[in-house]
Amino acid sequence: MRIQIVALFVRLLLGLIFFWQGFGKVFTWGIDAVYNNSFKPFEDTFLPEFVLKPTVYFTSIVEFLGGLLLIIGLFRKQVYYLFAFVLLIVAFGHGLQSPIWDLQHVFIRSVLLVFLMMLFDKDSLNLDRFIKKVNN
Repeated sequence: MRIQIVALFVRLLLGLIFFWQGFGKVFTWGIDAVYNNSFKPFEDTFLPEFVLKPTVYFTSIVEFLGGLLLIIGLFRKQVYYLFAFVLLIVAFGHGLQSPIWDLQHVFIRSVLLVFLMMLFDKDSLNLDRFIKKVNN
């Protein structure tokens, strides 16, 4: 039972980190402001605006909704894959901005995500399991 508690704690922690990050982008600052402050400088690179604008919406909404889904333990596997994709986008963007950049935000999220992906079957305290039981 100890590993289930550990998996629950890490899932809740990662869910809260992404949830509040996405919440801030969607509701506090607004996605357009996030674009203007964080993504607009990438217009000076080879990345066109028609790629950048959807990316800021995608990453912000995935962080918010994915974080919420992890907190309640629903669609965990799909959320893990989406978070992995978001982290790759963030790593690419920071690397494009500066080849040497502060890894602290991406690193801790990546470690937590890999841990959860490795312990997927041990994370039994979730809605996914409950729904699967009800449907069987």
